[in-house]
Amino acid sequence: MTRVRIDLFTSLDGYTSTTNHAPDNPMGEDWGRLTTAHIGTRTFRKRVFGDTTGAGTTGIDDSYTASFFEGVGAEIMGATMFGLHTFPDDPDWKGWWGDQPPFGVPVYVLTHTAPRPSIPMQGGTTFHFRSGAIEDVLAEATQAAGGLDVRVGGGVGTARDFLRAGLVDELHLMVAPILLGRGNRLWDDLAGLDLTHKVTSEVSESGTIHVTFAR
Repeated sequence: MTRVRIDLFTSLDGYTSTTNHAPDNPMGEDWGRLTTAHIGTRTFRKRVFGDTTGAGTTGIDDSYTASFFEGVGAEIMGATMFGLHTFPDDPDWKGWWGDQPPFGVPVYVLTHTAPRPSIPMQGGTTFHFRSGAIEDVLAEATQAAGGLDVRVGGGVGTARDFLRAGLVDELHLMVAPILLGRGNRLWDDLAGLDLTHKVTSEVSESGTIHVTFAR
């Protein structure tokens, strides 16, 4: 059965993304601090950087990173995650991930600039651009997933839209042991997820707290 999954990075004080985004720093300041444990794992280095040397951390963080890549048949992301906010009029812009993005599945980009031609990439990723209601895009992604899960990749605005609509079956938070005091907050106006989902948590060797809300 297809589940709708979200994985998000957050600080101890509940900020999921940071400020001062720029073309050469699309995720904003402090993003490296939020994602250090995830990016440092053996699985991430292999799946995203193509590093087959075996370098990288193992343990609890690596286990969650491996799960992040497993069982996904389609992805949904916002226009900001694709980079359309920075390159809105560039017909040759194909996202931040190079010629072979790490998705390997159909990716549905939510954007008011749709319709746009789909972009097939190496490794099985094809970017499709949609401007309809998120419920309609989810239905299309679910069909494309072929029984596997649909992952909502972000950014935080897109994730909040799906959470607010009650469409998320599993939310996994990677809570970095840092305090940011700035950025975009996850939980504003989203009280009650702990009443509809079972909550589990686990602390990794890096100090990252993995909190999972599962319907």
